[in-house]
Amino acid sequence: MDSKRVHIFIKGDVIGVGFRTWTVRKAVELGVTGWVRNKDHEMVEAVFEGKKKDVDKMVAACRKGPEVSYVETLVIQNEAVPFEFSDFQIHF
Repeated sequence: MDSKRVHIFIKGDVIGVGFRTWTVRKAVELGVTGWVRNKDHEMVEAVFEGKKKDVDKMVAACRKGPEVSYVETLVIQNEAVPFEFSDFQIHF
């Protein structure tokens, strides 16, 4: 299987607009595992693991986010794929 893991940081109007909940729904829809959390007052951090094509779709979706959000920047860090997740969760 062609697998991929990324650690992303999304900056902009992404706090208080349902970005984390939207991310969970999108990840489940695409079959991506990992987690998402608020990093600070204007940043969301997430880790996505799964098939390369699904992770790429997830990252592309996060570049836009939910309708009420505004993504200013998205930074991607590629990581080794340890397959440590069995689902997708919000971390607090």
